[in-house]
Formats: sequence, C-alpha cells, structure tokens
Amino acid sequence: MSPDARKVIEFLSKFATCDLSDALVKKGHKDGGYFPNLTRYSSNASNISMIGKAYTVLFASKDDPRPAIEGGYIDKLPEDSVLIIATTTNLQKLDAPYTKLNNALYGGLMSTRAQYLKSRGTVVFGRIRDLDEHRDLNRDVFSYGIGSAAHAPVVKMIGINVPVEIIIDEYSESRKEVINPGDYIMGDNNGVVRVEDNEELGNLLEYIPKRVEADNLVKQDILKGERCNASQKKRREGL
Repeated sequence: MSPDARKVIEFLSKFATCDLSDALVKKGHKDGGYFPNLTRYSSNASNISMIGKAYTVLFASKDDPRPAIEGGYIDKLPEDSVLIIATTTNLQKLDAPYTKLNNALYGGLMSTRAQYLKSRGTVVFGRIRDLDEHRDLNRDVFSYGIGSAAHAPVVKMIGINVPVEIIIDEYSESRKEVINPGDYIMGDNNGVVRVEDNEELGNLLEYIPKRVEADNLVKQDILKGERCNASQKKRREGL
C-alpha cells in the first residue's frame, strides 16, 4: 500500500463514520456514502473506527454460467485492506434480511487468516457464521445477519478484486451502488461508509476536522444554554 494511502487510513481512523458522511453530504453526496442495514457483529479491541482499502470478493449461485475461481481468496488479502464480500444482485433483496441466502458467506477461519495478514476488517453483504470466533479475535466484522451453514453448497466465487454492485432501497425505489477495489471503507457502531479514492478526497479530508471542531463548539454552546439552530449557524458559517 502506498504511503499516501497509509496516511489517509491513519487520518480517518481518528474520526467517525458520521464525520465522513457529513463531509460527503457537504460535497453533494446526499446519502453520505452510507450502506444501510449492516450490523457490527464484532469489533476491534479499542472499538475505534475500521478504515482500509476495499478488497472485493463476489459470489454467484451455483448455476451462474460464469466459471468458479479456484484456490480461494483469503491468502491474497493485502495488509490494511477491508475485505468486502458480496453476491450478484439476483441474490440480493431490498427488504429484510436483504439476502436470499440462508447460508453464511464468511466464517471464523477466514477471520483468523485475515487477522494474521493484518487486514483491518470485513464487510459481508450477506450472512456470517462463527460469531464467537470473530469476537475472540477482536476483528471488525459487519454483515446483514448470521447463519450456521457454510456457503459452498449454494454459491461459488466468480470474482476477486472486481467491482461489486449493492442494491439499496431508497424512497421505495431501488438503486445500485458500486464498490470498487481500492475504495476507502470506514465502519463503526453507526455502520459502514464508502469514499472513493479520487481527486475529491483531499477536500473531504480537509473539511472533516473543521466540521468536527465546529460541532464540538456547538455542543459547548448548547451546554451553556444557547439555542441549537443559532449556534449551528454561527459555528458552521464559512465551512
């Protein structure tokens, strides 16, 4: 991973997903980069934000015409990456449980290896299993839900480090968000946020600490009895 990427990871780890979303909203991304319906089932020992670069894995149903990739993905996981596991869109749902699969896509052995390789966390747009093992490892793991059966009987891996599409329900209409390899993925108790690694990133990183400082001042004003709206207008002016 490049020195610049490591600097971004170190910088963002000091903040929360809400801080990143506030910056994205300010820059015109109305959803703040947020992926809904994920739960943090396991977290790191210090409970700080998970942040790293996306390393994607795509699964499809057994009858998908595309060939299965043999040899697995876990041993190729880069240091400081966030493992993203998803399915093709025909296996996704707009309503709970957001996946058509009862089988889990990810388990404890994968977390054990990922942790050894110094990956920073896992996000599964599906189910996970071996919950206690993830927690014993103090590994950040997010998913739609849990299960007990492994994935092999129902799906096959068809892509490693490829764009993955996630269907999201918005105002009773569906839309697709694409996670690309190398996107920054951030997660905490509020959920998971994605930000692209592009020319906009520098402006976002510059905005975040200014906004956090302003909101801390708003909090102090409120504790002194000031009106919230007036304080927000005053402290955020010019940001």
